[in-house]
Amino acid sequence: MLLKLQHTVSKGYSQVKLPNNFAFSPPSRMSQSKGTVVLAYSGGLDTSCILVWLIEKGYEIIAFLANIGQEEDFTEAKKKALTLGAKKVFIEDLRKEFVEEFIWPSVQANAIYEDRYMLGTAIARPCIARRQVQIAIQEGAEFVSHGATGKGNDQIRFELTCYAFQPSIQIIAPWRMPEFYNRFIGRTDLMQYAKEHDIPIPVTPKNPWSMDANLMHISYESGILENPKNHGPPDLFQMTTDPSKSPNQSDVLEIEFKKGVPIKVTNLNDKTTISSSLELFEYLNKIAEKHGVGRIDIVENRFIGMKSRGIYETPGGTILHHAHMDIETFTMDREVRKIKQGLSITFSTQIYNGFWFSPEGEFTRHCIMKSQENVEGKVQLSVFKGHVYILGRESPKSLYNEELVSMNKQGDYDPSDASGFIKINSLRLKEYNRQSKMNPK
Repeated sequence: MLLKLQHTVSKGYSQVKLPNNFAFSPPSRMSQSKGTVVLAYSGGLDTSCILVWLIEKGYEIIAFLANIGQEEDFTEAKKKALTLGAKKVFIEDLRKEFVEEFIWPSVQANAIYEDRYMLGTAIARPCIARRQVQIAIQEGAEFVSHGATGKGNDQIRFELTCYAFQPSIQIIAPWRMPEFYNRFIGRTDLMQYAKEHDIPIPVTPKNPWSMDANLMHISYESGILENPKNHGPPDLFQMTTDPSKSPNQSDVLEIEFKKGVPIKVTNLNDKTTISSSLELFEYLNKIAEKHGVGRIDIVENRFIGMKSRGIYETPGGTILHHAHMDIETFTMDREVRKIKQGLSITFSTQIYNGFWFSPEGEFTRHCIMKSQENVEGKVQLSVFKGHVYILGRESPKSLYNEELVSMNKQGDYDPSDASGFIKINSLRLKEYNRQSKMNPK
């Protein structure tokens, strides 16, 4: 009999409250355990079914739930995992290290994949998987597992991180195992399995798309969004206000950077000032949310070789991207920045493809950090109606020489020098013109 569960919705995230009198009998274990699995557990339909399925197969389960800023009832999630048969549950607050060790390097890099995607999901995976494998080592577990699809990028990101930290770890990826994916063709089969095994699920199915949330962003994929022509419905967005309904007055912010990292934000409207990393990022999310900043709808190239459609919200990250780009251009030598722009593309691809913890990833981040030594100063900007507008900037490391560039002062520059500069640069153009006339097409 399908249990009638109390169903609550908090800002778009479905959560299941277990009834006080709920009693679940986990599937009977085999007489001899096949070993211990640390499962990356979310409390949702997929990983709840995987947890029970792995117990059916004879494994002992340790559930691991990472708090990286998603809206979640962690107490209920822990209670549910234990009720389903997990022998232990780890709930780890990784928000601060997520910001400082993963988001900040991405800000320094101006990381953006294929010109538009700010990598919110991709940046989170190495943070989660690193802690997952650390727990596996700590608990003496032979296996780790996850609920990532066999067609996506996350399976690669999770597993490459696990192998980087523990080469001997064994990975159970149910969505790549024929006995699993032939049994569970889709969500309907999973919901039927949940019903048969008394696994608590929402009374009604989730929204007809897949969501992944963390402190940096929310992604929406699959379901009705698989047709790239379908518009994202208005009720899809959870982290940002519809720009057309946002306030008619902007928020003017001043963001201070040191070595390319934001160290303070001041709201010049109400004088709010925040300098701690996690609170700073959360505050930028709040401001961007109010003004509808950070929405994109794109088709991207997955590492595995197919194109996918995704809708993303990256509110605070979008503000920081604009601000950092501005202060970097203000303080960085032109030729260094050209090299750094290439490194940014490389870095973004490395993150997207799951190579955060790799020799090339470490080398690229080291070079980018070196480039940020003089990226210091303050940027003032306006956040308004879905956009970020740069208003001004200042820096003790500025390479901007007001006297040199002024139209009203001569400065330390002789305009007649430009004649030779132009003549030299015109040589190859003249030669190209001559050759074209000699060999017309």
